[in-house]
Amino acid sequence: MLGINYNKIASNSVGYKSEFEMQSMDFEEFLWAKGYGQDLLDELLEHMRNSTPLNQATMNVMNELFLDYCILGGMPKVVSTYIEQKKFQGTLQLQKELIEDYKEDIKKYVKGIDKTKVLNVFNNIPVQLAKENKKFQISKVAKGAKFKDYWGCIEWLNDSGIINICQCLHTPDLPLKGNYEDDKYKVYFKDTGLLIASLDEESQEDLRANKNMNVYKGALEL
Repeated sequence: MLGINYNKIASNSVGYKSEFEMQSMDFEEFLWAKGYGQDLLDELLEHMRNSTPLNQATMNVMNELFLDYCILGGMPKVVSTYIEQKKFQGTLQLQKELIEDYKEDIKKYVKGIDKTKVLNVFNNIPVQLAKENKKFQISKVAKGAKFKDYWGCIEWLNDSGIINICQCLHTPDLPLKGNYEDDKYKVYFKDTGLLIASLDEESQEDLRANKNMNVYKGALEL
Protein backbone atom coordinates (compact mmCIF):
# COMPACT_ATOMS: atom_id res chain seq x y z
CA MET A 1 0.00 0.00 0.00
CA LEU A 2 3.04 2.26 0.17
CA GLY A 3 2.57 3.01 -3.53
CA ILE A 4 -0.53 5.06 -2.79
CA ASN A 5 1.44 7.44 -0.55
CA TYR A 6 1.98 9.91 -3.40
CA ASN A 7 2.72 12.97 -1.29
CA LYS A 8 5.96 11.39 -0.05
CA ILE A 9 7.47 11.26 -3.56
CA ALA A 10 9.79 14.25 -4.12
CA SER A 11 10.40 13.70 -7.85
CA ASN A 12 9.85 11.28 -10.69
CA SER A 13 12.87 10.39 -12.84
CA VAL A 14 11.20 10.01 -16.23
CA GLY A 15 13.02 7.50 -18.43
CA TYR A 16 15.22 6.19 -15.63
CA LYS A 17 12.91 3.74 -13.93
CA SER A 18 10.50 0.92 -14.67
CA GLU A 19 7.30 0.39 -12.72
CA PHE A 20 5.88 -3.00 -11.81
CA GLU A 21 2.50 -3.60 -10.19
CA MET A 22 2.63 -6.34 -7.57
CA GLN A 23 -0.54 -8.33 -6.93
CA SER A 24 -1.44 -11.53 -5.15
CA MET A 25 -0.82 -14.74 -7.08
CA ASP A 26 -3.23 -15.70 -9.84
CA PHE A 27 -4.40 -19.26 -10.48
CA GLU A 28 -1.58 -19.98 -12.91
CA GLU A 29 1.02 -18.92 -10.33
CA PHE A 30 -0.81 -20.99 -7.71
CA LEU A 31 -0.41 -24.06 -9.95
CA TRP A 32 3.29 -23.28 -10.38
CA ALA A 33 3.64 -23.11 -6.60
CA LYS A 34 1.89 -26.49 -6.35
CA GLY A 35 4.50 -27.97 -8.68
CA TYR A 36 2.54 -28.21 -11.92
CA GLY A 37 4.66 -27.72 -15.03
CA GLN A 38 4.27 -25.33 -17.93
CA ASP A 39 3.32 -28.16 -20.30
CA LEU A 40 0.09 -28.76 -18.38
CA LEU A 41 -0.66 -25.04 -18.20
CA ASP A 42 -0.13 -24.70 -21.95
CA GLU A 43 -2.49 -27.62 -22.49
CA LEU A 44 -5.16 -25.98 -20.32
CA LEU A 45 -4.77 -22.72 -22.22
CA GLU A 46 -5.09 -24.52 -25.54
CA HIS A 47 -8.37 -26.10 -24.45
CA MET A 48 -9.65 -22.69 -23.37
CA ARG A 49 -8.69 -21.07 -26.67
CA ASN A 50 -10.35 -23.81 -28.69
CA SER A 51 -13.36 -24.17 -26.37
CA THR A 52 -12.74 -27.90 -26.10
CA PRO A 53 -13.41 -29.90 -22.91
CA LEU A 54 -10.71 -31.39 -20.70
CA ASN A 55 -10.82 -35.09 -19.99
CA GLN A 56 -12.88 -35.79 -16.87
CA ALA A 57 -9.93 -36.77 -14.66
CA THR A 58 -8.04 -33.53 -15.40
CA MET A 59 -11.22 -31.50 -15.02
CA ASN A 60 -11.87 -32.96 -11.57
CA VAL A 61 -8.34 -32.18 -10.40
CA MET A 62 -8.36 -28.62 -11.78
CA ASN A 63 -11.79 -27.91 -10.33
CA GLU A 64 -10.62 -29.03 -6.89
CA LEU A 65 -7.46 -26.93 -7.16
CA PHE A 66 -9.42 -23.88 -8.30
CA LEU A 67 -11.76 -24.17 -5.31
CA ASP A 68 -8.70 -24.37 -3.04
CA TYR A 69 -7.30 -21.26 -4.74
CA CYS A 70 -10.56 -19.33 -4.28
CA ILE A 71 -10.58 -20.15 -0.57
CA LEU A 72 -6.88 -19.41 -0.05
CA GLY A 73 -6.42 -16.47 -2.40
CA GLY A 74 -2.96 -15.64 -3.67
CA MET A 75 -1.08 -14.08 -0.77
CA PRO A 76 2.36 -15.81 -0.87
CA LYS A 77 2.62 -16.63 2.85
CA VAL A 78 -0.89 -18.08 2.90
CA VAL A 79 -0.21 -20.24 -0.16
CA SER A 80 3.20 -21.44 1.08
CA THR A 81 1.72 -22.40 4.48
CA TYR A 82 -1.03 -24.40 2.76
CA ILE A 83 1.46 -26.18 0.50
CA GLU A 84 3.88 -26.99 3.32
CA GLN A 85 1.14 -28.34 5.61
CA LYS A 86 -1.03 -29.83 2.85
CA LYS A 87 -4.12 -28.51 4.65
CA PHE A 88 -5.93 -25.26 5.42
CA GLN A 89 -4.90 -25.19 9.08
CA GLY A 90 -3.19 -21.93 9.98
CA THR A 91 -4.10 -20.12 6.76
CA LEU A 92 -7.19 -18.40 8.16
CA GLN A 93 -5.16 -16.79 10.94
CA LEU A 94 -2.67 -15.45 8.38
CA GLN A 95 -5.51 -14.04 6.29
CA LYS A 96 -7.08 -12.33 9.30
CA GLU A 97 -3.70 -10.81 10.19
CA LEU A 98 -3.43 -9.43 6.65
CA ILE A 99 -6.90 -7.90 6.91
CA GLU A 100 -5.87 -6.18 10.14
CA ASP A 101 -2.66 -5.00 8.44
CA TYR A 102 -4.77 -3.43 5.70
CA LYS A 103 -6.85 -1.61 8.29
CA GLU A 104 -3.71 -0.31 10.01
CA ASP A 105 -2.32 0.86 6.65
CA ILE A 106 -5.58 2.70 5.94
CA LYS A 107 -5.24 4.52 9.26
CA LYS A 108 -1.60 5.33 8.50
CA TYR A 109 -1.60 6.30 4.82
CA VAL A 110 -5.00 7.83 4.02
CA LYS A 111 -4.54 11.57 3.48
CA GLY A 112 -7.05 14.21 2.45
CA ILE A 113 -10.15 12.10 3.08
CA ASP A 114 -11.78 10.75 6.21
CA LYS A 115 -10.01 7.56 7.36
CA THR A 116 -13.12 6.42 9.20
CA LYS A 117 -15.14 6.58 5.99
CA VAL A 118 -12.52 4.50 4.14
CA LEU A 119 -12.64 1.90 6.92
CA ASN A 120 -16.44 1.92 6.81
CA VAL A 121 -16.36 1.11 3.09
CA PHE A 122 -13.70 -1.60 3.63
CA ASN A 123 -15.70 -3.26 6.41
CA ASN A 124 -18.96 -3.05 4.43
CA ILE A 125 -17.78 -5.04 1.42
CA PRO A 126 -18.57 -8.56 2.76
CA VAL A 127 -21.72 -7.23 4.46
CA GLN A 128 -23.16 -5.91 1.21
CA LEU A 129 -22.25 -9.04 -0.75
CA ALA A 130 -24.43 -10.98 1.70
CA LYS A 131 -27.55 -9.06 0.64
CA GLU A 132 -30.02 -10.12 -2.04
CA ASN A 133 -29.19 -6.92 -3.92
CA LYS A 134 -25.41 -7.18 -4.23
CA LYS A 135 -25.02 -3.76 -5.82
CA PHE A 136 -22.78 -1.71 -3.52
CA GLN A 137 -24.98 0.89 -1.87
CA ILE A 138 -23.19 3.82 -0.27
CA SER A 139 -26.39 4.69 1.61
CA LYS A 140 -25.94 1.42 3.55
CA VAL A 141 -22.36 2.16 4.63
CA ALA A 142 -23.38 4.63 7.33
CA LYS A 143 -26.44 6.58 8.36
CA GLY A 144 -26.88 9.53 6.01
CA ALA A 145 -23.99 8.44 3.75
CA LYS A 146 -24.00 10.11 0.33
CA PHE A 147 -22.23 9.27 -2.92
CA LYS A 148 -20.26 12.52 -3.05
CA ASP A 149 -18.87 11.91 0.44
CA TYR A 150 -17.84 8.27 -0.08
CA TRP A 151 -16.90 7.76 -3.73
CA GLY A 152 -13.40 9.09 -3.04
CA CYS A 153 -13.01 6.39 -0.38
CA ILE A 154 -13.90 3.67 -2.89
CA GLU A 155 -11.46 5.14 -5.43
CA TRP A 156 -8.71 5.22 -2.78
CA LEU A 157 -9.21 1.52 -1.99
CA ASN A 158 -9.24 0.73 -5.71
CA ASP A 159 -6.05 2.74 -6.36
CA SER A 160 -4.32 0.99 -3.47
CA GLY A 161 -4.99 -2.42 -5.04
CA ILE A 162 -7.24 -3.72 -2.26
CA ILE A 163 -10.53 -3.96 -4.16
CA ASN A 164 -12.04 -4.64 -7.56
CA ILE A 165 -14.96 -2.55 -8.79
CA CYS A 166 -17.29 -4.56 -11.03
CA GLN A 167 -19.42 -2.22 -13.16
CA CYS A 168 -22.83 -3.12 -14.52
CA LEU A 169 -23.18 -2.66 -18.30
CA HIS A 170 -26.08 -1.29 -20.33
CA THR A 171 -25.09 -3.75 -23.06
CA PRO A 172 -22.08 -6.12 -23.30
CA ASP A 173 -20.56 -4.32 -26.30
CA LEU A 174 -17.12 -2.81 -26.89
CA PRO A 175 -15.88 -0.45 -25.66
CA LEU A 176 -17.07 -1.74 -22.29
CA LYS A 177 -16.34 1.54 -20.48
CA GLY A 178 -18.74 3.30 -22.80
CA ASN A 179 -21.53 1.06 -21.54
CA TYR A 180 -20.97 1.42 -17.80
CA GLU A 181 -23.94 2.20 -15.59
CA ASP A 182 -22.17 4.58 -13.23
CA ASP A 183 -24.57 4.08 -10.33
CA LYS A 184 -24.61 0.26 -10.52
CA TYR A 185 -21.51 -1.62 -9.42
CA LYS A 186 -20.31 -4.30 -7.02
CA VAL A 187 -17.21 -4.11 -4.85
CA TYR A 188 -15.02 -7.13 -4.06
CA PHE A 189 -11.71 -7.63 -2.29
CA LYS A 190 -9.10 -8.19 -4.98
CA ASP A 191 -7.85 -11.29 -3.14
CA THR A 192 -10.59 -13.93 -2.85
CA GLY A 193 -8.99 -15.51 0.21
CA LEU A 194 -9.16 -12.26 2.16
CA LEU A 195 -12.80 -11.83 1.15
CA ILE A 196 -13.64 -15.30 2.43
CA ALA A 197 -11.63 -14.70 5.63
CA SER A 198 -13.82 -11.66 6.31
CA LEU A 199 -17.04 -13.72 6.32
CA ASP A 200 -18.74 -15.06 9.42
CA GLU A 201 -17.30 -18.23 10.96
CA GLU A 202 -20.15 -20.49 9.81
CA SER A 203 -19.66 -19.50 6.16
CA GLN A 204 -15.90 -19.98 6.41
CA GLU A 205 -16.35 -23.45 7.89
CA ASP A 206 -18.79 -24.43 5.13
CA LEU A 207 -16.36 -23.20 2.49
CA ARG A 208 -13.28 -24.87 3.92
CA ALA A 209 -14.88 -28.15 4.96
CA ASN A 210 -17.42 -28.62 2.16
CA LYS A 211 -16.11 -26.19 -0.49
CA ASN A 212 -19.62 -24.84 -0.86
CA MET A 213 -19.23 -21.66 -2.93
CA ASN A 214 -22.96 -20.96 -2.73
CA VAL A 215 -22.74 -19.44 0.76
CA TYR A 216 -23.58 -15.77 1.26
CA LYS A 217 -26.58 -16.04 -1.06
CA GLY A 218 -24.39 -16.93 -4.02
CA ALA A 219 -22.05 -13.94 -3.77
CA LEU A 220 -19.04 -16.26 -4.09
CA GLU A 221 -20.56 -18.78 -6.49
CA LEU A 222 -18.30 -19.63 -9.42
